[in-house]
Amino acid sequence: MAVERDTVTFVCTGNTCRSPMAEALLLAALSKRGQGLERLKVASFGLAAQEGQTASPHSVKAMERIGFGLSSHRSRLLTQAAVDRSAVIFGMTESHLAALHARFESLPELVLLLRDVLPDDVPRDIADPFGGGYRDYEDCRDSMVEAIPAMVEFLRQNLPR
Repeated sequence: MAVERDTVTFVCTGNTCRSPMAEALLLAALSKRGQGLERLKVASFGLAAQEGQTASPHSVKAMERIGFGLSSHRSRLLTQAAVDRSAVIFGMTESHLAALHARFESLPELVLLLRDVLPDDVPRDIADPFGGGYRDYEDCRDSMVEAIPAMVEFLRQNLPR
């Protein structure tokens, strides 16, 4: 029996900075204005994650500044089972998409960069803030916040309800 593809999955490298922020932002947007998308699950994983790590302190602070908590987040390594539950996978950089295609036998039809939902003339990759200063994490967060409304609309148009 096939597994239902009912999850929007965010992928980054370690699952302690970018993808947990994206997960929290989309969950909040869907709960506020999902209009039929509330049934979707939202998850984040890392391609090189060490299981059980907390979100980076700067990620926690950057999200707290806009009213979101990441203190309960624990990192998870992406598995084929998680891929099989994904209706769409959003990576942060082209290297994440390449790794997905190289590592997993079957992927959902929709495998995109998080910022692919934005107009063609904007930068696509979301740089890894890991090891950078707090401002790098704010910039990372803001590049995701910018894409969330377009992402909700993309999901409305491309996923069955």
